[in-house]
Amino acid sequence: MMRWLFWIGGGLVLGGLIHLVVILTLPAQASRDIWHRLEVLGPVEAMAVLPDIAPGQANPLGLDPELLYGVCRLELGDGPGIVNGELPLSFWSVSVFNPAGHVIYATTNRSGSGDFLDMGLFNPAQTRLLAEQRFEIAEGLLIVEAGGNDAAVVVRLAPPHPAMRDRYRTMLENLTCQTIR
Repeated sequence: MMRWLFWIGGGLVLGGLIHLVVILTLPAQASRDIWHRLEVLGPVEAMAVLPDIAPGQANPLGLDPELLYGVCRLELGDGPGIVNGELPLSFWSVSVFNPAGHVIYATTNRSGSGDFLDMGLFNPAQTRLLAEQRFEIAEGLLIVEAGGNDAAVVVRLAPPHPAMRDRYRTMLENLTCQTIR
């Protein structure tokens, strides 16, 4: 009888360990995460402006149809990344995401940046060089440290009137998103 209880207990413990290992490693093996979904929008270092969401149309990302969205992916292994350009005087926001989809930095036009976005993205090694003043940077550059070599930048614009959407879309398309080599 004790032998059976020992085998049942051992089987439950082993099953629990296997279950935990599978549950904890499965997200890292997933290929349908947000990072892989962004790959279809366009190449790295290019601002991809998302199409408008029409009423009644599917909205799988749960985006606000009143806003315009631009997405840019950067690989920081070769050098720091920059995102800059002119933005409207009305509301805009910028968020930087890591490959896991977590926001690592966010700002809006109300932070004092005005109508020009000038942001530099650095991996930890580049941030260390920046602290040692081995990089020359322009005054007023927003410095963002990404936790690794990959980052995605999402820019949101809120046109105050539907007639201004095309002009705002052009501003999104004209944003520079590149790695400095």
